Amino acid sequence: MATENFETPNEYGADQIQILEGLEAVRKRPGMYIGSTSARGLHHLVYEIVDNAVDEALAGFCENIEVTINEDNSITVEDDGRGIPVGMNQKAGKSALEVVYTVLHAGGKFGGGGYKVSGGLHGVGASVVNALSTDLTVEVYKEGEIYSQSYKIGKPLDEVKVVGTCDPNKHGTKVTFHPDPEIFEETVYDYDTLKQRLRETAFLTKGLRIALTDARENHHHHEFHYAGGIKEFVTYLNRSKEPLYSDVIYCEGNRDGVYVEVAIQHNDSYNDATYSFVNNIITPEGGTHLSGFRNALTKTFNTYARANKMIKDTEPALLGEDIREGMTAIISVKIEEPQFEGQTKQKLGNSEARGAVDSIVSEQLTYFLEQNPAVAKSICEKSLLAQRAREAARKARDLTRRKTALEGMSLPGKLADCSDKDPKNCEIFIVEGDSAGGSAKTARSRATQAILPLRGKILNVEKARLDKIYGNAEIKAMITAFGTGIHEDFDISKLRYNKIIIMTDADVDGAHISTLMLTFLYRFMPDLIKEGHVYLAQPPLYKIEKNKNVWYAYSDEELGKILKEIGRDGNNKIQRYKGLGEMDAEQLWETTMDPEKRILKRVMIDEENSSEIDVTFTTLMGDKVEPRREFIEENAKYVQNLDI
Repeated sequence: MATENFETPNEYGADQIQILEGLEAVRKRPGMYIGSTSARGLHHLVYEIVDNAVDEALAGFCENIEVTINEDNSITVEDDGRGIPVGMNQKAGKSALEVVYTVLHAGGKFGGGGYKVSGGLHGVGASVVNALSTDLTVEVYKEGEIYSQSYKIGKPLDEVKVVGTCDPNKHGTKVTFHPDPEIFEETVYDYDTLKQRLRETAFLTKGLRIALTDARENHHHHEFHYAGGIKEFVTYLNRSKEPLYSDVIYCEGNRDGVYVEVAIQHNDSYNDATYSFVNNIITPEGGTHLSGFRNALTKTFNTYARANKMIKDTEPALLGEDIREGMTAIISVKIEEPQFEGQTKQKLGNSEARGAVDSIVSEQLTYFLEQNPAVAKSICEKSLLAQRAREAARKARDLTRRKTALEGMSLPGKLADCSDKDPKNCEIFIVEGDSAGGSAKTARSRATQAILPLRGKILNVEKARLDKIYGNAEIKAMITAFGTGIHEDFDISKLRYNKIIIMTDADVDGAHISTLMLTFLYRFMPDLIKEGHVYLAQPPLYKIEKNKNVWYAYSDEELGKILKEIGRDGNNKIQRYKGLGEMDAEQLWETTMDPEKRILKRVMIDEENSSEIDVTFTTLMGDKVEPRREFIEENAKYVQNLDI
C-alpha cells in the first residue's frame, strides 16, 4: 500500500483511546454530527464506520472491508484490521471498546498514538452511529476469541465479553447497526449511493479491497480493488471521453510530513474535472493542496512551452485555466493533523500542504514532460488553442454581461419579465418552444412569474468551447435574463429570480432539452444548483374527465389510483398529454404553474459524489456511444412514462 511513509506504531492498546466528552447532544442535534437527518445523513452512518476501517488500511493493518445491506435494512461492516482494543481503559474504568462506542470524541485519532493519519468525521464516527441507531452490535476478533457488546440507542446492554472462539489468525472488527426511524426521515438504504462512495474510497486507498452486498430482494454485489489507486480513478473518470494520450501522469512523494499523490490525464473535452481529497475525504472547496497543485501545473507548463519555443518571449503566458482545459486530475494528500477552513469545513488550511504538493508536482511533472515530448506537445497545443478561444470569449463576453439600464444592455426581447423587482419573490420559467411559451405568458402571474421561451435545443456545452457558448443566442438569452454572468464572471448576488424553473414536455425530446439545460447550468453556473435555485416543473401526463369533473395524473401510478376511485367505464375520457402546447393557458396554470397546486422538483448536487455527477453528464452528453448505451441500460429501471 502507498502509506509506508507513515510510521504507525504497532502498539494500539486500550490506553491509547482518549476521552473528551459525553454523547448526550448527538440525538438532540444530529445534524451537527452527520450533516442532516435526510437520506444523505442516513448514508453518512455507513461512511463513518467504513472510514474507521479505512484508517486501519491507511495505517497498513487492513486489506479487506465487507459492507452488507441486510434484509431488514440494517448495515453490517466487517474489516480485517487489528480489531478495536477490548482491554480496560484506565481513565474510564471500562473496556476501550465500550469507550469508543459510547463516548463522543473517543478513539485513536486524538493524539493517543493509535493513528498517524485518519479520515472519518474527526473521530466521532462510532459513537455517533451508535447514538443514532435503535440497536448496534460490535464484534472484535482477537487472538482466537470473539469479543462482543450490544447497545440500544447508544446504551450498552451488557459488558464486553467473550462470546466464542475463532481462528487464531482471524483479526478485525464487525459492526451491525439499525438506523433509528425516529431520527431519520428515510431509513431505506440506496445501493447505488453506497456503491459510488465505496468505489471512490477504494480508488483513494491503493490496494484495499471493498465489497458491497445487497441482501435484500435485488441481491446486488460489487467488489472494488484498484492496485493502481488514483491512476485508475482518473482512467475511470475519463472512460466516456477520448484521452489525449494513453498514460496517466502520476506524481507521488512525502514532504514535510505530507504524503502527496497526484494523477493527471487530459482528454478531448473542454472541462476541468479536478477533485481534491485529504485523508480520503473530498474537499469540495479545495484549499492549500489544490492551490499548490495549480501553481505547480501553471509554472511547469509555461516553463516547458517557453523553453521549447512553443510560446515566444513576446507572447503572453498560458493561464491555469488554459492548461486545465479537458484535464481530469485527482489530488490526494494524507496529513497527520488536517485543519479545515470555512463554515462548512470543506477547505484545507494547512500551509505545509501547499508547499509539499507544489514541490513534488513541479519536480516530477518537469521530469515527465522532458521524458515524454509527444505528450508534452499535445497538452501545450491544446492549451494554446484554449488560450485563443479564451481571448475570443472575452470579446464576446462583454456583449452578454448584464449591464444596468445606464449602460444600455437590455434584457432579451423574448423575455416576458415580471413586474416585482425583488428577486426573492420572482421566478423564471424556461419554456421549450414558442407555442408553450405563448400559453405560459398568458397563464402566468405577471407580478412574480417571468417566461423565457427558447427555440429548439440549446447548444450542448459538453462539446463546445467558451467562445462558441457566448455566441449562442439561446444561451446568451438565459445568461442575460438570470443576471449573474457565467464562469469567472459569475456573481450569485446579481441573480434576478429566486427560482429558475425548467419547463419542458414530458417526452424524450423534453427530457433531452432538460438535460442540455442542466449540463449548461452545472458546467457554468453550478452555484445556482448548489444554492437550491434550479427546479424542474412537473406537467401532468394525463387529464381524466368524467361527468364534467376533471382530474390530472402526474404518473401512471396516479392515473391507476384515480381510475380506481372514480371507476373505469365508458364515461371516462382520458387524454394523454404529449406536450405543454396541448394545454390551454388555464390548464397550464392550474396543473404546472400555480404555486398552490403545482409539483416542482428541486435539482440538487451531492458534493460528496461530485466525481460521479461529472461522469454522468459526460456519459450522457459526450461523443462516446457505448458508455451512454450502458448508462441507459443500467438506469432504464428508474425511468417512467417515457415515450419512444
